[in-house]
Amino acid sequence: MLGPAAIKQHAAGLGFDLCGIAPAQAFPELGFLQTWLARGYAGEMDYMEKSAHVRADIRHFLPSARSVIVTGTIYNTQPGTGSRPPGAGRDTIKVARYARGQDYHKVIEDRLLALLEWMRSQTADRFDAAHFVDKHQVQERVYAQHAGLGWIGKNSCVINNEQGSWMVLAGVATSLALEPDGPAVDQCGSCTLCIDACPTAAIVDAREVDATKCISYLTIETEREIPEHQRPLIGQHAWGCDICQDVCPWNLASSLTTDPAWQGPIRDGLSAAELWAHTDDELHERIKGSAMTFVPLSRFRRNLAVVIGNSGDRSLAEVLNRPGHGVRNSARSALTPAVQDAIAWAKDRLA
Repeated sequence: MLGPAAIKQHAAGLGFDLCGIAPAQAFPELGFLQTWLARGYAGEMDYMEKSAHVRADIRHFLPSARSVIVTGTIYNTQPGTGSRPPGAGRDTIKVARYARGQDYHKVIEDRLLALLEWMRSQTADRFDAAHFVDKHQVQERVYAQHAGLGWIGKNSCVINNEQGSWMVLAGVATSLALEPDGPAVDQCGSCTLCIDACPTAAIVDAREVDATKCISYLTIETEREIPEHQRPLIGQHAWGCDICQDVCPWNLASSLTTDPAWQGPIRDGLSAAELWAHTDDELHERIKGSAMTFVPLSRFRRNLAVVIGNSGDRSLAEVLNRPGHGVRNSARSALTPAVQDAIAWAKDRLA
């Protein structure tokens, strides 16, 4: 019998830490996307505007959808807040935890396809289904809340009261009529630690994030020059940001995973200056297989220059004068205008 209990049990066997069922409805929370877009919070992410109609209701993603199977996968591999190791230089980079292992898009998608294949093998009835990771046009966090996986916190991340918020959300929309779970209850209370800790004031209100101020957006989504007034606030973040999750009380005892997919080679805590001296081929080799390859390598180059500029170490200015020879010869990145601008800014700042 293909029911919620069997689906959840098989999902656990495939490596999903959480699994719940939500009804395929146009929940009120989905409507905030239009307000968010109207306020200009999407910045250069024009794909959000283009896909807004689909994201407004999962039945626009899969017209026959009656149920939404939502999964949560823990990617946190280290305790504490990820502070710098003893003896680390002032140019030590910070990389968001989700990007330290394998590319979660690929890993999670493969597991969802395996879950879907098993589901089809368990029933003679035909049904429609469409899987989604965050590259698809689904507001997965809303369905995660209504599937009981957790509530949407003030930092806009889904928080589970036992697992914390270090998880990738994904799932399967299906025409099957599955018994839904109850929605999770908001347990943020009066806490505002995430709002107070954001160095760029990107969390403008509870559950309202201005992406154009967010360090994750500035270091990943925008291909242009990072606005000068925001560069000092980026600090050592070379890829993404975890601050609003680091300070969350629900992550003090959050779950750790031993899943090999999220272990990966060392990418966090490296020297920006040493990475800068790499050729593009060497730099690509360092991030190969991770979600960091989802955008052009030039953005990582730009971020490294900003981190070097923020280091305050004047001796590193010389490093910026001699980028790895592969920067000029590799077709992967080259010295784009945004990278050149970051170099000039960093040298001026160090001088």
